[in-house]
Amino acid sequence: MAVKIRLRRMGAKKAPFYRVVVADSRSPRDGRFIEEIGYYDPTKEPSVVKIDAEKAKQWIANGAQPTDTVRTLLKKSEIL
Repeated sequence: MAVKIRLRRMGAKKAPFYRVVVADSRSPRDGRFIEEIGYYDPTKEPSVVKIDAEKAKQWIANGAQPTDTVRTLLKKSEIL
């Protein structure tokens, strides 16, 4: 089972809000997930990123692959 750390879109139309989740790579974008480890709100100025560093590091150590966007957010949060 390939596990990815990716964004799950929430919020209203034209007002996105994302949750950072750990999910099986085969599940749909907003479908089942294993664990929620944070959130990202691009509508605020500056954008708000809150990720649980311990959980993210633990999942990456266990083999979870972050998507390109999540990798950028992790670097911005100084977790990677």
